[in-house]
Amino acid sequence: MSETRLQFSAGGVVYRRSGAAPEIVILTRGGGNVFCLPKGKIERSETPQKAALREVREEAGLNGTIEKELGKIKYRFYSEEDDVHVDKTVTFFLIQYISGDTSDHDTDAEEARWLPIGQALKIMSYPSEREMVQKAKDLLTA
Repeated sequence: MSETRLQFSAGGVVYRRSGAAPEIVILTRGGGNVFCLPKGKIERSETPQKAALREVREEAGLNGTIEKELGKIKYRFYSEEDDVHVDKTVTFFLIQYISGDTSDHDTDAEEARWLPIGQALKIMSYPSEREMVQKAKDLLTA
């Protein structure tokens, strides 16, 4: 039986106001078939907040400021490479866009793009991440 490791990550729902409805950034992966939020592992000596801002900068090419913690999601997966089960916790933050360009993303994402928040909710691949986007929408449209 393989061992279980804990892994902690952080990410964000990055938004900007554009007309009537806010827009958020989503990433595409998996040949354009996976639509997700920027997120990644928390490095040593990093807070979840610093990790979220770093991941947004790396994966989406954007800089922002954290407004609020949206919540945590937890899931388990098997890593064939390490022959371990991983119990992962991801903390998500609501991040207001300040600067940057989505074309300046790293290779972890195939594409980073702005979408109206309602449209993003319809295409998000992971229900747990969709829940974080819904929480952001509720806060931004209250």
